[in-house]
Amino acid sequence: MNLKRCLLILSLIPAGIACKKNSEADKQSPEIPAPPAVYSLSGLKVDGVSKGFSYYGVSHSPAIELSFSVPVSTGSTRDNIRLRDASGAAVPVVIDTSHGDSTLLITPGSSLKPAAKYQLTVSTDLLSRSNGKLSAPFSVQLITAIDSADKFPRISDVQLLDLVQRQTFRYFWDFGHPVSGLARERDTSGEIVTTGGSGFGIMAIVAAVHRKFITREEGLARIQKIAGFLKDRAHRFHGAFPHWLNGTTGAVAPFSAKDNGADLVETSFLMQGLLTARQYFDSADPAEAQLRSDINALWNGVEWDWFRRNQEDVLYWHWSPDHGWAMNMPVRGWNEALITYVLAASSPGHSIPKSVYDNGWAGGSLRNGGTFYGVTLPLGPPMGGPLFFAHYSFLGLDPRGLKDTYADYEQQNRAHALISFNHSKYNPGNFYGYSAENWGLTASDDIAGYLAHEPRNDNGVISPTAALSSFPYTPAESMAALKFFYYKLGDRLWKEYGFVDAFSLHHAWFADSFLAIDQGPVIVMIENYRSGLLWDLFMSAPEVKTGLKKLGFQSPKL
Repeated sequence: MNLKRCLLILSLIPAGIACKKNSEADKQSPEIPAPPAVYSLSGLKVDGVSKGFSYYGVSHSPAIELSFSVPVSTGSTRDNIRLRDASGAAVPVVIDTSHGDSTLLITPGSSLKPAAKYQLTVSTDLLSRSNGKLSAPFSVQLITAIDSADKFPRISDVQLLDLVQRQTFRYFWDFGHPVSGLARERDTSGEIVTTGGSGFGIMAIVAAVHRKFITREEGLARIQKIAGFLKDRAHRFHGAFPHWLNGTTGAVAPFSAKDNGADLVETSFLMQGLLTARQYFDSADPAEAQLRSDINALWNGVEWDWFRRNQEDVLYWHWSPDHGWAMNMPVRGWNEALITYVLAASSPGHSIPKSVYDNGWAGGSLRNGGTFYGVTLPLGPPMGGPLFFAHYSFLGLDPRGLKDTYADYEQQNRAHALISFNHSKYNPGNFYGYSAENWGLTASDDIAGYLAHEPRNDNGVISPTAALSSFPYTPAESMAALKFFYYKLGDRLWKEYGFVDAFSLHHAWFADSFLAIDQGPVIVMIENYRSGLLWDLFMSAPEVKTGLKKLGFQSPKL
């Protein structure tokens, strides 16, 4: 059959027949309705501001505005929009609509807590009016603003300094180990005591006697207990102490797998404190004379020169009876260990020559000379490093007028503190809460454990000890920080042993811990700022004068 004939036959088929057949086909294959179209978030504002999905310093009754590409089914909002606090607890919300239900306005049912973290989550089961699903879930992080009201009545600056020293001192006095009298490493350490932190604590006891927080007799008795325990029970290695001890038995508590022997730097912090106490308890009273004798025995027993490891021109930080020199950590500057070389040069029987200082301590990357935030830094890493570099050695070493071939140490420490201050003031990392009142980066507890905070390693965590222990270098800036910590954040920071170890307004995180190596410098450096007491005492030791001169230092006290 040709094509013409086929077309002719088709044209003769009645139209009704064709329609009937199509109708039956329709009944057999009905059209499947298309699924509801997905829709999307088109706008997000918190308190009228659009800044992505994280908001800092929000009001305590924030208005959260969510705009969508289509109207939303208001019946599905209750189960699919949640506001929770940092613990995961649900926070009731009120949800209103506008713009034909395409915009939701969400407000908490009651005021949110200040300086706290909240999260608003929206699931894909939030439906549109046509039952479409949200294209993707999302969450909004909210960090609320602090409560700017004063948390405590205003007192004079002198009274505030007294209060901070007295309260912080309780860590060493009320919480000192009952057997040894030594300072526990932290408030959860139990039997573990710290040698370096105890050196800071001994200096804090001297300051407390001076401020009449305790009597001279009470301070003497506590330091007698400490010295007696160190002399009679504590493990020593060539006269040097480990980082940690058991506070009852005196046995080593390993700091790490191979760090179970001598720690020369921690020993130097301890000796700095003991020599300061020896100079303070200077009367002819038999008990004070016995204390001086015990301290001299401990001081003279440290074989500083042995830690040169086969007469090298450098001191080594660690030695283990099991692992020898395996830690292999030479003590080179700039860091917290200047005091180690000063005491090693000062030792009456185990002194080091100046070449060890010049080639060991100063032979590394000591010098800087760069300018940061308009401040010239003589020594150390870029931006200065953590602020404990300017504190630990200078609890006893008086930096005022202290100079040698390498630096003016008053200038060094002030520059370091100012750089840390300016870093928070200018806040290049855009961390919420940083300011000229909220500053100070040093090693401390951290959100994720422990961290040496400094401008090049900054995650938004402030350590109160950093600014407070810098009082001698930055008195106005440190006082502003103290008032902010106490008056504005005191309900979160101020506890039984002074200020907690660290906090972050950016992360709405507040530590609940206290560490000896952070609490001690607060008391001691505030005292040095106020009276120069600990500086005067330590620098009065004749051996220290000899050692500083040997290394080429100049000071008004030499």
